[in-house]
Amino acid sequence: MIIFNTDLDNTIIYSYKHDIGSYKRCAEIYNGREISFITDRTYKLLKKAAEKVLIIPVTTRTVEQYNRIDLGIGKSRYVLTCNGCVLLKDGREDNEWYKESLSLAASSKKQIDRAYKMLENDKNRIFEVRDIKGLFLFTKSSRPEVTVNILSQNLDLSLVDVLSNGIKVYVVPKKLDKGTAVKRLAAKLDADTIIAAGDSRFDIPMLEYADYAIAPPELDYIKTKGELTVINKELLFSEGLLEKVLEIT
Repeated sequence: MIIFNTDLDNTIIYSYKHDIGSYKRCAEIYNGREISFITDRTYKLLKKAAEKVLIIPVTTRTVEQYNRIDLGIGKSRYVLTCNGCVLLKDGREDNEWYKESLSLAASSKKQIDRAYKMLENDKNRIFEVRDIKGLFLFTKSSRPEVTVNILSQNLDLSLVDVLSNGIKVYVVPKKLDKGTAVKRLAAKLDADTIIAAGDSRFDIPMLEYADYAIAPPELDYIKTKGELTVINKELLFSEGLLEKVLEIT
């Protein structure tokens, strides 16, 4: 079995703020507004890829946020949400998977609790501190680099990762990265070949683990156990990576 693990935001779908041209289709509606899109070509390539591989979205989005997405190719049988902490199987949360995630996160709980208190008192915070499923933290900061620096200096980084994406700030147990999630699911599915695509630091662990990793130029420095393909910056990442998936398969 070949599985294709793919990030979603800025990998397959793009915010309305991102110019991807006129030939596109809506992929997400929120509060009555179209907020995310895929190009027509991405849609066509996805349909072709779905005939050859098992497509598994791997996203930091919560279940509720993921369920807003419609790629037009039908619901994926398996989806890894909450940075891989929560598995959806045929649209339903897998309780055993979640229990395993809680167990993996247990050694980091004191650090997560410490980070929560620090974020509550962070003067740069511009959003509530969210405890995602009792597993990791999320908030937003007006000065994310400062917030990340303070957290990094005061937390045990052997137990947690402190990450930012724009103004978004996350504190995540080390054992709950996307790479660990992909390994867990690949073992359950007895996968022969693992393809992975992603555009941010959150995706690096699963890219490093994949037999075939596909990344944008910003991640050309990563070391993978398999083959790394960096998509030319002149190509839209979603289209370039899907062309590579079809080439591999």
